[in-house]
Amino acid sequence: MRAPLTAADLAARIHGRLIGDGTVRVTAAAPLDRAGAGDVAFLASKRYLADFHASHAGVVLLTAEHEAVTPGPAVRIVVTDSHKAMLAAVRLLYEEPPRPAGIDPTVRIGAGAVLGEGAALGAHVVIGPGARIGARAVIMDGCVVGADVVIGDDVTLYPRVVCYPGTTVGARVALHAGVVLGSDGFGYVQTPSGHEKIPHVGRCVIGDDVEIGANTTVDRGSVDDTVIGAGTKIDNLVQIGHNVRIGRRCLIMALVGVAGSTRVEDDVILAGQAGLAGHHTIGRGARVAAQAGVVGDVPAGATFTGFPARDHRAFMRATAALYRLAEIVDDLEAVVERERAGR
Repeated sequence: MRAPLTAADLAARIHGRLIGDGTVRVTAAAPLDRAGAGDVAFLASKRYLADFHASHAGVVLLTAEHEAVTPGPAVRIVVTDSHKAMLAAVRLLYEEPPRPAGIDPTVRIGAGAVLGEGAALGAHVVIGPGARIGARAVIMDGCVVGADVVIGDDVTLYPRVVCYPGTTVGARVALHAGVVLGSDGFGYVQTPSGHEKIPHVGRCVIGDDVEIGANTTVDRGSVDDTVIGAGTKIDNLVQIGHNVRIGRRCLIMALVGVAGSTRVEDDVILAGQAGLAGHHTIGRGARVAAQAGVVGDVPAGATFTGFPARDHRAFMRATAALYRLAEIVDDLEAVVERERAGR
């Protein structure tokens, strides 16, 4: 935790306009409904006005749309974007955790492996033969980096990450605890004697500035590579199958499953629990809603919903019609009953 900031200092440093007492001091950030006198909070939208009215926050960040709303905390900082302003405030109030340094004596390093300048390795890390670790990379306790793996500069591997042999990780990547990169995909051929495993000889390639959440898995390719494009962010508990290619700057939320050989183009959003069948293409900038089941291609820029996933408006119309159908059935049954009674 850094030194407290006055409301006036905070407003100046995040380029906001102060309303109220500039001498109020804040030491931490908190949500509106739990913030106290020493906290800064933010009002994201009118959905949270009830929390704002009852909040005890010392300072609230908000947009001009809400600057005169009452009741609510008296000290306010008017900003263009309250989300971005809160991010800036958090960075001002909280110190980055200290960066690990050095190489723990329990580390095992294989023959021919190369460590970049300033790389830090935690307890019981295993670096395979021929692996290359970039400058200033941080590899935390219990990680396994397989043979010939390439880890870029300024990468962070949190505890228990496993990179199978042949995996490539770009610069400034963050892999959270339990991530597994480059394991075999789920590929078998049915034979009279059972399921014969398809060899997986492709790579798993992670682009620059990617972040992958805890316990997510990305399979290696069978004969092709599995690729995650630069700037893509992947949540916890996501499964990416073999030969999948994810584009740049995509957002993939928790519990998404992407089956083999699917192509996801740049700037796509896959919301939580969406499932994508294999060998299809999700066009650039498309949105796949939560729990949608994709069984075909999705056009660029489209929003798909439901199962089987279809254009959002078409799905909502079909759902509304389905609910109206129940009323129609009730009416039809009433007519039948009247007809029977009149006989």
